[in-house]
Amino acid sequence: MKHIINPYENINNSARNNSDCPPVVLPEEIFFAISIIGVLENLIVLLAVIKNENLQSPMYFFICSLAISDMLGSLYKILENILIMFRNMGYLRPRGNFETTADDIIDSMFILSLLGSIFSLSVIAADRYIAIFHALKYHSIVTMRHTVVILTIIWIFCTGSGITMVVFSHHIPTVLTFTSLFPLMLVFILCLYVHMFLLARSHARKISTLPRANMKGAITLTILLGVFIFCWAPFVLHVLLMTFCPNNPYCACYMSLFQVNGMLIMCNAVIDPFIYAFRSPELRDAFKKTIFCNRYQRNY
Repeated sequence: MKHIINPYENINNSARNNSDCPPVVLPEEIFFAISIIGVLENLIVLLAVIKNENLQSPMYFFICSLAISDMLGSLYKILENILIMFRNMGYLRPRGNFETTADDIIDSMFILSLLGSIFSLSVIAADRYIAIFHALKYHSIVTMRHTVVILTIIWIFCTGSGITMVVFSHHIPTVLTFTSLFPLMLVFILCLYVHMFLLARSHARKISTLPRANMKGAITLTILLGVFIFCWAPFVLHVLLMTFCPNNPYCACYMSLFQVNGMLIMCNAVIDPFIYAFRSPELRDAFKKTIFCNRYQRNY
């Protein structure tokens, strides 16, 4: 999104001159390598769930939704690098119709990645809340049919929102909408956590009898949420500063870290699959089967 994710080079020259912070430039090869790793890791997550029937449950489908979001974030950077490479080689006319259309599609993927992550984490939080405090009714509430319907609605909404945000990217309300979804997701999950804590205090004995996997899932969600905030919050702040104080030298100083903030987003897609593997023995075994295929199955 040209207005939202423009790099530091597009910051007002006066602000850049008044700032003592030179732009931090990272090699494109590092971005490309991390993006490739992110795509491959999350592809393994999807294949592991698809190939193992014991993992085809609502919770793992929600995790797959998060994996798709991470993969889109990595694909965004890969396609952007390919587009830049073709342009530098002279195969694309700068600012031509094809490049403009390709830019819009790639930017839509980036926004789709953020929106998909926000809604996937939110629905995982709701799933864990139901699993802990409505354990007896969980399987009647969170059915596979409900899961498919919820994920379908989420991705249709995210796709439509991503396209809309690209089309109206130069309007301030679009930027506000884009950035407000991040804190709204945090507020929603925080409210669930506060309610869970209050209920936990009054139902401590009941919770102690719940399956260990339910509480473990809640801890996994906390780790995923922490990593997501750490990786995406700097970029969201960058967008706000670029929109509301582009001429301020202090804002320009922070925005000189644009590529570092972009690197953090790429790292999120690489870190999440390790969290899945570390927290879930079932997924860890499925990863081994997926990676080593028949060789692993013969040994076991």
